[in-house]
Order: sequence, then C-alpha cells, then structure tokens
Amino acid sequence: MQNNKNVKLAIVLVTALFFLWGFSYGLVDVMNKNFQTHLHITKAESGFIQMAYFGAYFVFALPAGWIARRFSYKIGIVVGLFLYALGSFLIIPAAHLASFPFFLFAFFVLACGLGSLETNANPYITKLGDDKNSSFRINAAQSFNGVGQFLGPIIAGTLLLSFAASKDIHKNMNNISWIYVVIAIVVLIIMFIFIAVKMPDTVESEADKKAELEAKKDGLERKLMSHTNFPLGVLAQFLYVAAQVGAGAFFINYSLAHYHGLSPEHAAYFFSVALIAFMAGRIVTTPLMKVVSGDILLGIYSIINVILTILVVAGIEKVSVYLLIAVFFFMSISYPTIFSIALKGMTGNKVKTASSVIVMSIVGGAILPYFMGKIADVVNIQWAYVLLIPCFIYVAWFAFSASFFEKRDLAKLARLEKAAHNK
Repeated sequence: MQNNKNVKLAIVLVTALFFLWGFSYGLVDVMNKNFQTHLHITKAESGFIQMAYFGAYFVFALPAGWIARRFSYKIGIVVGLFLYALGSFLIIPAAHLASFPFFLFAFFVLACGLGSLETNANPYITKLGDDKNSSFRINAAQSFNGVGQFLGPIIAGTLLLSFAASKDIHKNMNNISWIYVVIAIVVLIIMFIFIAVKMPDTVESEADKKAELEAKKDGLERKLMSHTNFPLGVLAQFLYVAAQVGAGAFFINYSLAHYHGLSPEHAAYFFSVALIAFMAGRIVTTPLMKVVSGDILLGIYSIINVILTILVVAGIEKVSVYLLIAVFFFMSISYPTIFSIALKGMTGNKVKTASSVIVMSIVGGAILPYFMGKIADVVNIQWAYVLLIPCFIYVAWFAFSASFFEKRDLAKLARLEKAAHNK
C-alpha cells in the first residue's frame, strides 16, 4: 500500500491540473468570436478551432496511454505539461503574423499536452482510493476545472472583446500573446514541481491484484469490451463532449442574437456566468453522490438538458440565453461521471488503455462545432443547437442503463468463474 500522505499530496497536485486545462478551454471558446471579428472567418470556419483543439485529444490519447503504461502516470503528466507550455509559446508567432492556420497549429500542439494530462489525470484520480467513491473524487477534482473555465472567458472578454481591443487588431493580437506567455510560465513551474516531487504511480488494493492474478491463471481475465459500460461509455463521452463544446463554441454568437443590445464583451461575461453555473453544478451535486449514485444523477440531469435545449432552439428573446446558461449547470457532472462509470471494475494497465480510448472520444468536440457553424451560417444560430438534443438523449439512456449492464457483466463473470473452478 502506498503511503497515505503521498496519496493526499498526489490528489492535491493532480487537482491543480484540472484547473489548468479548464482555464485553457475557457479561453478557447472566446476565440471563436474574436477570430470571426479580426481574422474575418465564418462561423463554420471558426469551428476549426475546436477541430484542432479536440482533434489533438484524439491523436495524442493513445501515445499518452502508452507513456503511462510504459513509464508512469507521472511521466505522462510531465510530457503533457511540456506540450501545453510549448503550444502556449507557439501562440506568440501566430499572433504576430495574425495567421489563423498558425493559431490552429499552436492550439493543436497545446491540446496534445492537455490530452496527455487528461489521459493520465482522470484515471489517476479515480484510482487514488476505492471504486465506490471514484465518481465523488473525480467530480471534486473537476470542480477546480470549472473554476478555470469560469476565469478564462472573463480574462479573454476583457482583453480581447473589449471596445479598444475589438477595434485594434494589433492590440488584440498583442493581448493574446501576453495571455499565453503567462500561461506557459505557470505551466513550466508546475511541470518542475511534478518532476521534483515523489508521487505514487497508482493505488491498487491487494484484493484487486490477487483477483487479477487468479483470473489470468484461470483464463478468465476480463477484456476491455467485456465491460459493457466501457464501449457504451466511449460513445456517451463522444456525444457529451460534442454537446458541451458545441454549446460553448457558439454561446457568444447565440447571446448576441437573442439578447438585444448586448455587446461582445458583455456576452463573454455571460459565458463566464454559464461556466459559473457549470462549476456550481459540480459543487452542489458532488456531495449528493454520497447519497444518490452518480449514474442516476447523470440520467436525470441529461433529461433536464433535453428539455432545456428544446427551449433554447425556440429562441425566446433573453429567456433562452438564461436557459442556455442553465444547460451548463446540468452538464456539469457529465464528463467525470461518464469517465468513472466506463472505468468501474477495471484494474492495472487496463485502466490506462481504457482511459486513452475514452480521451480519444473527446474528438466529438472537434466535429460538432463545424456542423453547428454551417447551420448557423445557412439558417440561424438557434437551429444549430438542435444537434445537442440527440446527444443528451443518448447520455441519459447510458446513465440509466449502466447499473443493469454492470450487474449483468458480474453475473456472467461469476458463471464463468464457477465453471472454471468445477473443471
């Protein structure tokens, strides 16, 4: 067993990573409107930002998982922090040239780092303790992710969408550079802390190890796909991230269209309010997971979001903007809860492989914004949000079905074990 003090230190340091990638994500969604204004791109083209950003998760998730299996979670995290800092520094020449393709490349490199962080930090936090409280631990850590997401749009809205910055492209690009220089320096400092501090690679009970060894001896080791909730969870994560990223990518555009007299800067502040709601959703709901299982809460929240999104598509002046903010509250627990459900019952290197695949599913966030942008360009922004509805419907089905599939898989495994012991 790992030293309890080391485990607590690991939880604190890894939780700091959740803040870092939350802050980066909060900045990126403001860039859609900013680049539409200054680099004269369409809404559909601005969706390439999310394509580069979340496409990097798809590309780098498996290499990040290999690093975790070959070395450790810690090495995977250090690699992720290095790429995060490198991508941030690449923003400087991209801003100097005011080049949209260069920005896309820089965001891709930066997000490769974030993909490595998520591939390692998410399963690490779920395995720093027992499976029963894994949803609680990851949601608690993800609350700090929400703090970062909330601060990102406030800073970006002030420095990039204010009247002065929105009129002067040179000032705007210079502000972008300074934001990412500061980020790069902070990330490098945290990277050196991770290098210096000794951390446990994983915490796995002796019972889990013994069960895994016995299963291998009997030829009953569970394959990834034998955990039914794993492939279903991968699809749920793909669709959920698509919905979350799509909702955020065009939030400012939607607010400007449905709140008369709102400026882009104040629309960015509204987006910060949405992300406060997102953070509040985690803070309020996480303690409830000690009483009500995470899968049930996920299902209820997803059904509520189906209803709210239908009203968002209705496009009611001002009211729909507030309803869109409410969508973020009820999305809050989705990502970490889906992650923990999909990994439940797994041990050892299987967790690292499964985590890589789940992080790859974040590519859903790279795909949906482009199609939402197309609908917004051809029809209008409110109808773009209709694409979120089937995503929430599937997540609700997955959540309510998870317990059934878990019990079915355990019953099947028990039958196989009984048959093996009778031989």
